[in-house]
Amino acid sequence: MAAQRVLIVSAVRNEIRHIELVVRAMAAQTRPPDTWIVVDDGSTDGTRELLERAAAEIPFMRVIAAPQRPLPAGADRLLHAADARAFNHGLGFAPDFTHVGKLDGDIELPPDYYERVLAKLRYNPRLGIAGGVLVEPSAGSWKLRGTSHLQHVRGALKLYSNECFEAIGGVREILGWDGVDEVLARMHGFETRSFPDIVARHHRVAGSADGRLRGQHRLGRCMYVEGYPPLWIAARSVRVASTRPLGISGLAFMAGYVGAAARRVRRFDADGYRAHLRRELRARAAGKLNPFVSA
Repeated sequence: MAAQRVLIVSAVRNEIRHIELVVRAMAAQTRPPDTWIVVDDGSTDGTRELLERAAAEIPFMRVIAAPQRPLPAGADRLLHAADARAFNHGLGFAPDFTHVGKLDGDIELPPDYYERVLAKLRYNPRLGIAGGVLVEPSAGSWKLRGTSHLQHVRGALKLYSNECFEAIGGVREILGWDGVDEVLARMHGFETRSFPDIVARHHRVAGSADGRLRGQHRLGRCMYVEGYPPLWIAARSVRVASTRPLGISGLAFMAGYVGAAARRVRRFDADGYRAHLRRELRARAAGKLNPFVSA
C-alpha cells in the first residue's frame, strides 16, 4: 500500500484568541500532516504574526496570504464562501497528496486525531470523507455539538481521500459547500462518516462568530442553496428553535431559507444531485438510511 501523504489547509482570519491552541495541538500530533498550509485571509489582530513565528519552529507548517477580494462593509464572509476560496487557494501550494483535510482556526485536535482518522480511511477504502465530532463550551463545561446523523462530518475538521476529492470536484466555492460535498461523495459511491469516539474541541459555538442569530439565518440560506425542500426545513426549524436564543433561533433559520427562496438565490445543481438528495431524505424520514454506510 502506498504511503499516505496528508495535506491540511486552514483558512483563518482574526483568530488570535484560539490559534495558539490550534497550533500546539497540531504540533503534538502523533501522526502530523506532511504539509500544513495556513491561509491567512487578511487578519488584523496579530494572527498572521503569531502563525509566522510558529511556522519557524514547525517544519511541516507554511503560512501564506489569501488573495484579497474586498467585500461590502459589514458583509458576512461565510455567506460569500470566503473560507472555501481561501482553502482552494491553499491547495495549490502542495498538490501531491493522498488525503486532504480542512481545519478551522478555532479547533483544538486531540493528539492522535489524524492517526486515528487515517486508520479509519485505510481500513475502509470506500470511506471518502471522515472526521471526528466536536464539543463546544457551554456553561463552564464542554457539550457535544449535536449531529442528526453520523453521515455528516463537520466541515471544520473533515478529511478526504484524494480519490473522493477528485470525484466530487473538490470544495465548491458556494455557501453550503460542506453539505454539498457529502451528498456528491455518496452519489459517487463513497461513504461519509463522523466517529463519535474521536473528539475535538471547538472553542467557539458553531456559527457564532458574527452572532448566533446571524449564523442561524446563514444556515437557513445554506439549506436552500443545498436543495433541501420546505417540509424538511419546517421540521428542522423546530429543532433549531430549541437552541439559544430559544424560539428566535428557529425563526432566524426559517427566515434565511425563505429569504433565499424569495430572492431566487441560485441553488446548487449537478447531474443527479437533487434526485440523490431527495432519495436520501426519504430514506432518513422512513428510518431506512443506515447512518454508517452510504445511501
